[in-house]
Amino acid sequence: MPSIDDVTDAPDELSDDRADELLEEADLVQDMMGEVCPYPQVEAKKGLQQLESGDLLVQETDHVPCTENVPKAVGDDAEAKVWRSGDATYRIYLRKQ
Repeated sequence: MPSIDDVTDAPDELSDDRADELLEEADLVQDMMGEVCPYPQVEAKKGLQQLESGDLLVQETDHVPCTENVPKAVGDDAEAKVWRSGDATYRIYLRKQ
């Protein structure tokens, strides 16, 4: 049976512990629960514009395509990592370049 990794091109995935550490360090957290593309991509770009190089933006979402589409939308403006909770909650970590 295929896994989600077989059908998506998402960034590297974080461990639970590392994801929690980074969430505490976040300079900006965006709640995108219930939102669908392209809204999270637009908000990620706007959020990164507010941040300095090296700052961390975290988006929390329940929309699986965001884990692939948001990192693609911000392109080289941020390094992206993803965390999956196992209960349909995801976090996208964007470190501004």
